[in-house]
Amino acid sequence: MTGTDVAAQNAARPKDAEAPNGELRGAAAVFAAVGIMLVAANLRPAVVSVGPLLDTISEDQGFSSAAAGLLTTLPVLFFGLSAPVAPRLAARFGIERTIFGSLILLLAAIVLRLVPNVAALFAGSMAVGGAIGVCNVVLPALIKRDFAHRSGMMTGLYSMTLSGGAAVAAGVTVPIDDALGGNWRLTLAVWAVLAVVALVQWVPQLRRVHTVSGDSGSGGLYRDRTAWAITVYMGAQSLIFYTFGAWLPTYLLDRGMTHGAAGTTLALGQVAGLLTSLTAPMIAGRMRDQRPIALAFLVFCAVGFIGLVSTDAAPLLWVCLVMMGPGSGISLALLFMVLRSNSTAQTGQVSGMAQSIGYGLAAVGPILIGAVHDASGSWNLAMGALALAVVPQAWSALRAARPGRMRAD
Repeated sequence: MTGTDVAAQNAARPKDAEAPNGELRGAAAVFAAVGIMLVAANLRPAVVSVGPLLDTISEDQGFSSAAAGLLTTLPVLFFGLSAPVAPRLAARFGIERTIFGSLILLLAAIVLRLVPNVAALFAGSMAVGGAIGVCNVVLPALIKRDFAHRSGMMTGLYSMTLSGGAAVAAGVTVPIDDALGGNWRLTLAVWAVLAVVALVQWVPQLRRVHTVSGDSGSGGLYRDRTAWAITVYMGAQSLIFYTFGAWLPTYLLDRGMTHGAAGTTLALGQVAGLLTSLTAPMIAGRMRDQRPIALAFLVFCAVGFIGLVSTDAAPLLWVCLVMMGPGSGISLALLFMVLRSNSTAQTGQVSGMAQSIGYGLAAVGPILIGAVHDASGSWNLAMGALALAVVPQAWSALRAARPGRMRAD
C-alpha cells in the first residue's frame, strides 16, 4: 500500500471520528474499544485450552511427558519469537491490517489442529503462538495512538479481557469436551468461533490504515535504561505468571489437596489477578509517578510466596496474593510502554523488545523450576526460587514506573 492510498483512506473517514490530536472520540472510540477487547479475548483461549486436555491428548497420541510439555511451551515460545517481527509488519501493512492478518492466521492455526496428524497439532500450536505474539505487540501501539489520554482505562480493559479469556478457557474447556463426547480436537477447534467474531467486527477498522515507522529509532532502545527496565519488568512478571500457573496444581496436590480443590484455588487466584489487571492501570494512569502502586503489588506478591511456602494454612489467600503480582504486572507493563514512549512507532518497538524477551523467559520458566524440584525434591524450594523473580521486577519498577520518557525516535 502506498502513502497516497493510506492518505486517501484516512481522508474518507468521518471528520468527527478523531480529535485534532489523532485520538478517537465518540462512537468511533467505542467501536474501536470493542474491537480491541474482542481481539484481546482471542489471545489466550487457544493456548490455555490445551492444558486441561493435556492428559487426554497425551494418552491419545502416546506422548511422553517431554512431548506434552513441548506442546504447552511452543505457543509461549512463539509469542517471543514473533514479537520482533510485529513492528515491521505494522510498518509495512499498517496496524489494522496486521491485526486482521494475525486473526486470520490464528483462525487457520486453530482449524489446522483438527487435522488428525501429530505434525499438524504441533504446527498449529506454533502458528497460534506466532499470531498471538504479533497482536500482543501491536495492540499497545494502537492504544497509544487512539486512546492516548485514556490509556489507563483502555489498558485496564484490554488486560482484563486478556486475563478473562484465559480464565474462561481454563474453566469451560473440560465441560465443552464432555459435551462433545471427549473429542479433544473438536474442543480445541471451538475457539475458532471467537476468532470469527473478532474478524467480522474488525473489518470496518480496515478503513483506518495507519502505517508506523518500523526500525527507525529501535536500535536506540537497546541503549536506553527505561526500555530495558520495562523489558525486565515484563520478563519477570511473565516468568512468574506462566511458571506459577504451570506448577501450582502439582504443588497443591503434593500438599494433599484434591484435584478439584487445587483447580478451584488456581481459578480463584486467576480471578484475583484479573481484578488487579483491571484496576491497577486505571489507578496508575491517574498518577504522575507509578512507582508506589507498582511496588505495592509486588509486596503483595512477595507476601503471598512467603505465606505459601511457610505454612499449610490459608493456601487460597496466599495464591490470590501471589497472582495479584503478575495480574497487575501485565497491565502495568503495557501501560509503561504507552506512557514512557514518545510515539506510536516507539510503543510498538519497546513492546516488541519487552515481549520477545519476556515470553522467552516465560517459556523456559516451567522447565527451570521443574528442574529445581527434580534436583532438590522440594516444591517449597522450587517455589522459593521462583519468588526470587520479584527482586529484579521491583528493581526494574523503580525505573520503568517513574516519570519520564525513553530516547526520542
